[in-house]
Amino acid sequence: MHSIFLKYFNEVARQKSIRKAALVLNVSSTSVNRKLLSIEDKLGVALFDRTPEGVELTAVGGILLEHCRKTLHDYERTMVLIDDIRDLRTGHINIYTIDSIAVGRLPRAMNQFSATFPDISLSVTTAQPEDVVEAVAAGEADIGVAFTFVHHPDVRILSEKSAPFGVILPPDHPLAGRTGVRIEDIAGYQLVRTIDARGRNSIIDHAMTTLAATLSTHIFTNTLFLAKEMILSGQGIGLYTKIGFYDEVERGELLFIPLVQEMLNNSRIGVMVSAAATIDPAKRLMCEAIGKEMQQLRLDS
Repeated sequence: MHSIFLKYFNEVARQKSIRKAALVLNVSSTSVNRKLLSIEDKLGVALFDRTPEGVELTAVGGILLEHCRKTLHDYERTMVLIDDIRDLRTGHINIYTIDSIAVGRLPRAMNQFSATFPDISLSVTTAQPEDVVEAVAAGEADIGVAFTFVHHPDVRILSEKSAPFGVILPPDHPLAGRTGVRIEDIAGYQLVRTIDARGRNSIIDHAMTTLAATLSTHIFTNTLFLAKEMILSGQGIGLYTKIGFYDEVERGELLFIPLVQEMLNNSRIGVMVSAAATIDPAKRLMCEAIGKEMQQLRLDS
């Protein structure tokens, strides 16, 4: 039904005449009429009232016409997109991302994208969440991946994934086995944290402004690779989302225990673009590849 019939049906409805529609479609009136009668027979209801002057849509025909035109419109838009993608040969996409995404998920998305578009170059810059958002808003980054705590009017979020904060620790740690921990529970342990925690500017510090507990940080770093090595070697426990440690947690080398704190439980990571810029096919496909990789993760336990 969603093929030649849609074109025939749409044109007959437009011309209010099978004969005139056939002329526009460059086919015989008999072919058009036969196709309409066949579909009406299958549906068990008339789509047109035939008159000496031509045809008029029935109530059912009017309902079907809405579906028909929407389908044809969507098909035409899809074909334009396919043509645009087929014509893509070269170009460049600039991505800003938080460090945890760059560890595993982003490389997978880049591999998938590059398999289809090998001649489109990619650049990746890791930055603090607020810097990622600002780079996207200013047009310095084509795509950003960062936390979405605050809405920026110049940024458009294409997809989001819940990514609660928690404690990253070895399986033999005293806190292992808990289903959740409070900030107070970790106050006595040495921590591995992001470099912005030195100035109490991290996301976790902002969420702790009303809490009395103070944290003892042993290592500050802006490199997730180093943080991971220090946690594995027993130099401290980490305060991060699960995403940058996902493979180690899945293998049982590290554990992730969610923090029981409202703001940190509701954190989300989003794929974002400039609200003012056009999303070309290459950029859209890269965003979809990143979003798909993120959606496959289980980050809350």
